Amino acid sequence: MTAAPTIFVDADACPVKEEVYKVARRTGCAVFVVANSFMRTPADATFVMVEAGPDLADDWIAERVKPGDIVVTNDIPLADRTLKAGGQALGATGKAFTTDSIGTSLAQRAVMEHLRSFGEGGGGPRPFSAQDRSRFLQALDTAVQKAKRL
Repeated sequence: MTAAPTIFVDADACPVKEEVYKVARRTGCAVFVVANSFMRTPADATFVMVEAGPDLADDWIAERVKPGDIVVTNDIPLADRTLKAGGQALGATGKAFTTDSIGTSLAQRAVMEHLRSFGEGGGGPRPFSAQDRSRFLQALDTAVQKAKRL
């Protein structure tokens, strides 16, 4: 068994930061919380504030993720970069991005962006639920255990 992975959190609009801290404490994972504006984090997590700008938090994370590390993000291009670096990517609802699913996710994102450019397809994601939170906790725990086996 190898050392615990590092968990990177794409923190802007991330609804599961507390869950990440809980799992990290239990499993001995280091946590980096990356955002472009200040947010309070516990003493056992490292907060990284990047400059404001498109994809700067994503770039910071993507440049540091190593095989086995875990990135918590809803950003599909960052999930793709994470997978290419050998890491695991999890969405806030517990959805694991995989090499098999990322192409479809990127294509769907492109279609939705195209529709939005014509004023279609708005509405945003459905409200975040307790079931999503529970599914995320289980998925993160599974990802940590998988990384420890690498």
